[in-house]
This record gives sequence, C-alpha cells and structure tokens, in this order.
Amino acid sequence: MKHSLRNVLLLSTLFSLGACASSGPAAPSASSAPDTTRRPASAATSAPAEDLSKYRPVFTAPKVPVAAPATAARPVMPTNQVNAQIEQRLRDQAYTNKNVKYAQGFRILAYVGLEKEQAMSIRRNIISRYPEETDYLAYKQPIFRLWVGDYTTRLEAEQALQRIRLLAPKAQLESSQVLLNKTTF
Repeated sequence: MKHSLRNVLLLSTLFSLGACASSGPAAPSASSAPDTTRRPASAATSAPAEDLSKYRPVFTAPKVPVAAPATAARPVMPTNQVNAQIEQRLRDQAYTNKNVKYAQGFRILAYVGLEKEQAMSIRRNIISRYPEETDYLAYKQPIFRLWVGDYTTRLEAEQALQRIRLLAPKAQLESSQVLLNKTTF
C-alpha cells in the first residue's frame, strides 16, 4: 500500500513537471536568436565601427566667482538679554539641579554566583586595576552580585565594559539608577 502511494505521488510529480516544461515559452529559433556567444579578446578590444563622438554633449566649465575681500565684522554686544526674572529662574534651576543625586544610567554586572570568595576576588582585581571605579556588592540569599561603575551614557558604559571584560569575562551591562558624581561638573 505504501509503495503504490509513493509511486502515484512520484508519477504525479513527474507529470506536473512535464506539463510545466511544455507550457513554458518556446525556445527561440536559431535564425532569430541574438548572438550571445563569446568572442575572442582581440575582437572585444578592437575599435568600434563608427565614430560616436559627434553625438556626445559638450559642456562649458562654470565660471569661478571672484572672492570679495573679507572685511572684519564688528561684534555686536547684546543689551538687556537677561533680566532679573530670568536670572532668578536660572538660580532656582541651578539649586534644584544640585539636589539631584540619582539619574537613569548603566552599571556593569561583573559577577553573579554563589561563591563569596570568587566575587571578592573579582572585586579586588577590578579595584586594584581601576581604583576610580565604584563597586557595589549585594547578597540576596544565596546569590552574590557585583556591580561596577556609575555611567550616565551607554557609550561610557560600553568602553568600561571592554576594559573590565579582561578581568570578568562574563560581565554585562545593566540599566540602573546611578549615583551622580557632582565633582566632575
């Protein structure tokens, strides 16, 4: 039963392929077919039979403008650009910005695992090599997690990740709320 079904499927496939081949466009006859044969290299490099240069368009070169001598521009001094009300708003905004301690940024997750000694070893290696980096070690039973750095931009975080991957090969970036360092401003 299986062999007869397989034979029927095979025959029907062959018939349908034959029908497709016979219903396609007719092959061009030898007399009307374009010549697509390759010619020897000497025939390809020979000069064309007729000169077509008389049909090519000719353009004139654009004229180069003459540069005017540069005159020294006098600086314009603004007058009354900041009034007292704007000055007060700027002071208020500066005071508010000084009180901001956290922002959305990135930290590098350098270690996740069960072994405290391994987490401490990675931490010591990173801090000894990069003392300016801050580290955060967290323990939530039974897992230790070690984060490194406070980066406000992804570019900074990616650059630091490339440095830290030498010491912690499985390190990865995590989006996190980071502590802003006010001393760099």
